[in-house]
Parts: sequence; C-alpha cells; structure tokens
Amino acid sequence: MPKSSPTALPGAAHFSTSVEDYLKAIYHLTETGEAASTNAIAQRLGLAAPSVTGMVKRLAEQGLVHHEPYRGAELTSAGRRAALRTIRRHRVLEAYLVAFLGYDWGSVHDEAERLEHAVSDALIEKMAQALGNPSVDPHGDPIPAPDGTIAEVVYTPLTEIPLGTATVRRVQAEDGERLRYLAGIGLVPGATVTVVTREPFAGPVTIRIGDRTQVVGREIGDQILCMSGGAA
Repeated sequence: MPKSSPTALPGAAHFSTSVEDYLKAIYHLTETGEAASTNAIAQRLGLAAPSVTGMVKRLAEQGLVHHEPYRGAELTSAGRRAALRTIRRHRVLEAYLVAFLGYDWGSVHDEAERLEHAVSDALIEKMAQALGNPSVDPHGDPIPAPDGTIAEVVYTPLTEIPLGTATVRRVQAEDGERLRYLAGIGLVPGATVTVVTREPFAGPVTIRIGDRTQVVGREIGDQILCMSGGAA
C-alpha cells in the first residue's frame, strides 16, 4: 500500500449521521443479494416502518438507493461508496480500540458506533497505519480498503461445517453479552475447533475446543463462520 493514504474513499461525499446509518444498514441487509425490505431496515435501526419509508424515498431521490415497492431497497454505486466509507471507519475504530485502548470485543462495537460519524478520515487513516493496515477487524469482518474495495471471503457457518476440524474466521454478532460469552468459551477468530456431532432438523452441533466439549445452538452456530481444516 502506498505511504500516502487518501482521506476518503474515492467519490464518497459526506452525509448526515442518519443517512450514513441507513446506508450501512442497507449494505448489511443486502449482503446476501436480496433487497432490504422496509421492515428489515426498521428492525435493524430500531425505528418505525413509516419513518423508514420516508427516508428511503429521500435516499432514492438523492441517487443513493434504488427502491421498488414491495421488493425493497438496494444501494446505488454512490450509496455503496458511502456505506463502505462508514464501514471502514467503524471497523478500523474497533481494531484500534481493542489493540491500543484495551477494549474487549464485546464492548467495542457500541463505542465504534458512536465514534464512526465524528472522527475525520485523516484520523482513520492514521489509526489504520498504526495498526499495520489490517484486513479484518477483531470480529473477523473485512475492513474496506481506502480505494473503496472490500475483500468479502465466503466462509461456512459452524452449523454446516463437516465433522472434523475447522478454524473460526469470522463472528457475525454485535450483541456485547453474546460476544463476551463466545470469547469465554474460546469461539473467536483464529480458534481451532473440532465438530463432533450435528443433530438433524436444525438441531445443535457439539464441538470440542481445547480440552472442552461445547454444545452450540443453531442461532449462535449460524453466526460463527469457519473454514474447514486447522489454522494455517
């Protein structure tokens, strides 16, 4: 990476906190390729559906989203650039707070949510450089690059990993209590686990991690993304 870092993703404009939150929410909700419904956006942001309907209409008028009634919203290229700018800020902040300020991964998400709209892009780039320009945050989520690209690697949920050894690569959870629980049992990025049994009909999986045997339910197991085989 060149020594001089840009102060913002190419073509990214600066938007209000509310707009950035909406764009980020739509980005996350559409990662699977489906459009983001009004109800899904409302649930993610903790807002009333009528308020979301009005904001999505305004975002469409600004050229930040495509919206089709009864289908949902998707980001335009401009909306995606803005969303990735915010996501980069959030994930660099998480990495910095954990590495340098002693935050645990269960509390860092909420702190980064508060800070991501306030800090400058220049400060984010200084933080990234101090960290050695990491590619992932403490939860294993990919950090968008300064040029606006993002390396989305597809991993397999723990609930679908074949019996045998696997390496945890990403934990898609934001709730602090749940993250602290997972850290307590060792289910963090980089951990090696052995899938012992998997119950049928969306049942739990039994894993071995270190000298401990642990039963993991479907809801949590779906958030633990893994790669088959041990850590490289």
